[in-house]
Amino acid sequence: MKYLIIGLGNIGPEYELTRHNVGFLTLDRLADKAGATWQSSRLAFSTEIKYKGRQLHLIKPTTYMNLSGKAVNYWMNELKIPKENILVIVDDVALPFGKLRMRGKGSSAGHNGLKNIEALTGGQDYPRLKFGIGDDFPKGRQVDYVLGRWTQQEIDELPIFMDKAIEMIYAFSTIGINMTMTQFND
Repeated sequence: MKYLIIGLGNIGPEYELTRHNVGFLTLDRLADKAGATWQSSRLAFSTEIKYKGRQLHLIKPTTYMNLSGKAVNYWMNELKIPKENILVIVDDVALPFGKLRMRGKGSSAGHNGLKNIEALTGGQDYPRLKFGIGDDFPKGRQVDYVLGRWTQQEIDELPIFMDKAIEMIYAFSTIGINMTMTQFND
């Protein structure tokens, strides 16, 4: 069984440790733990790991967040992976910092990366793992917040939540989305 795990973020050092890049950071941690190395590929950095007989293709789109669908669509077709076997890791301001929620489908909730994935893959029916980044920003300052750097306290706690996200990615690929949601979603 093949799976495509997509971490959303923006390329470039100015975005590296921002809240919007939590998808990239989570996949970096997963690749490190699995001893995998990233390579520059078409529309994304990519690597592959094996877990309990599953092939997990990890990508970090190099298209910038707002064009993430271009990379997702390309890699789904290139690897012949059906939509139900993809998982998009995305930041979510509607969830408190560190809260993780897996969904089988849903709206973009205004997230431009998800909007583009919907547009280019034909709908909202794809699995996603929402990573709560909180909403501690004044009205009208959301962009500054999501593109802002983590606080020191958040940096200290981030590995705990990223490790839980990795557990959820592994569960998704072995026991399926419904059992993963039952086991991990609060």
